[in-house]
Amino acid sequence: MALLLVWLAGSGAVAQVPSAGSPTGINAAFIKLFGPGAAFTAKADTRVFDKSQTEVVRLPMDFAALHGKVRLEINMEQMQGKNLPASTLASLKQAGMDRVISISRPDKQATYVVYPGIQSYLNIPLAKGEVEALEKGLKLEKTALGKETLDGHACVKNKVVIRNDKGSVLEAITWNAADLKDFPLQIQMNDKGNTVQMHFTQISFAEPDVKQFELPANYGLMK
Repeated sequence: MALLLVWLAGSGAVAQVPSAGSPTGINAAFIKLFGPGAAFTAKADTRVFDKSQTEVVRLPMDFAALHGKVRLEINMEQMQGKNLPASTLASLKQAGMDRVISISRPDKQATYVVYPGIQSYLNIPLAKGEVEALEKGLKLEKTALGKETLDGHACVKNKVVIRNDKGSVLEAITWNAADLKDFPLQIQMNDKGNTVQMHFTQISFAEPDVKQFELPANYGLMK
């Protein structure tokens, strides 16, 4: 399992990105990497490398979490990719789909994919396995691999394995900063030979507004 950079369901915008169990790859196991009851906002620089460790996709995003809920916001014009045609981004912009917001709501067993440019959204139910994970709970195992400094913060580099009663559901390497409440400044995961790396900056532990995790009242459901 790894983070899916692009959740443009139905648009077919990008093919060279990892797949995941939920539309964005933001699922119960991934959220657990941030600790219980995580509430924060941050910038996330997300990069995907292929088997030869060549960068294939890079995308900055705004990241917010509030007690299990997660909100990601991206501007597709900021995405960089060696195999990404300029015409694809132009088509998305023309269609009003260049700005995308993903709202993960485990409490509603759904992920909302919101397109502000056309005031529309998709409602994607959680997969059966995700629902089971939420109901049965997940266990996190952390093994220290060493110490490194990242962005001036002393970090413990950890191997993290998250399991359910059937076995491992997520494995990651995290760089946890002691002076930032053990926050994972960097998360690295593998998926089908690709490496996905998320690097967090501008971290604030002030609780984000709960309204950010709600659907705008005047938006329509895409069919």
